[in-house]
Amino acid sequence: MFLFNFDVGTSVISVWLVWIAVFALLFVLNEVTRRSVIVAFLCFIIMPIVLSILWFTVLKDTTYTDWFHLAKVYSSTAGCIGFWCIRHLHGKNKKTGKEWRLSTNRIALCFPPLILAINICEAVVRDIEIGINYTSGGFLQDEAMYVLGGSWNFMNAAAGIISIITITGWFGISIRKMTKKDKSQDMLWPDMMWFWIIAYDIWNFAYTYNCLPGHAWYCGFALLLAPTVCAFTIGKGAWLQHRAHTLALWCMFAQTFPAFIDKGRFAVSSTYNTTALTIWSAAALAANVLVLIFMIYKVVKTKRNPYKDELYVDMKKYKEVKALAESEYSYKGI
Repeated sequence: MFLFNFDVGTSVISVWLVWIAVFALLFVLNEVTRRSVIVAFLCFIIMPIVLSILWFTVLKDTTYTDWFHLAKVYSSTAGCIGFWCIRHLHGKNKKTGKEWRLSTNRIALCFPPLILAINICEAVVRDIEIGINYTSGGFLQDEAMYVLGGSWNFMNAAAGIISIITITGWFGISIRKMTKKDKSQDMLWPDMMWFWIIAYDIWNFAYTYNCLPGHAWYCGFALLLAPTVCAFTIGKGAWLQHRAHTLALWCMFAQTFPAFIDKGRFAVSSTYNTTALTIWSAAALAANVLVLIFMIYKVVKTKRNPYKDELYVDMKKYKEVKALAESEYSYKGI
């Protein structure tokens, strides 16, 4: 599946150590940004402004300027900013004197599924684009990477569309209650169940392997694993927030230091094996179809609207996350 750059003295062990370092840094940076309001503000509002100036001035000859990379870095950063606002913005109504918080506004709660769907759509479009235009292989417009299009692109695009259809229960998004061990006030999404996350991860890995083959070792493997591990351990229920944080941080790094994954000593390329490409995309399609079937089963059984109500309320993992949420908002300061 992958080719290591042995020509410059790189060993399998050294590449794995770099992979572990990337994974660990993403995990730690997510922990810092989710637990500190100020650090998150600096990383996702101030830093993108500063880096944007650099990308379009002194780094314009090396950074990625194609539509996809720019859309990905800014949409993921927009997600981080939006989630930060949902978690922390509050105030008092001057007329009624009552306190309000953005996390209880139903319109605001449409933002997380919308930005998630937009990010998936970006990848779906890219898969289709490569499937149509690169059936004989070729370099992308920026000449940074060779890609090979085929039926796998269309299978994976279908999986991405199904992934959007199976996003459910966003009006149940809530804020994690503050405890002595965790004052993060994470944005919890109880209805975003583990099986949807795993199906998404398989789809997204297949997408990176199809469309970003030279980056898949890091952004398709380490980058996907970091938020999932956090969501299944110390940051339960907040996978989308973790995903946005790690994705935005990685995209900003990749925009600033593209040589690390394109030409560096520890760059890892794809074998472009059509069997591997087909297997991963088929697995992504199968996994997402299974999630869709289960969603339809739950809709029929419970007679609940998955886009207006929470669907998986009777499941153990849903209840575990719901128990972490605040029952009533009480501002304790930032």
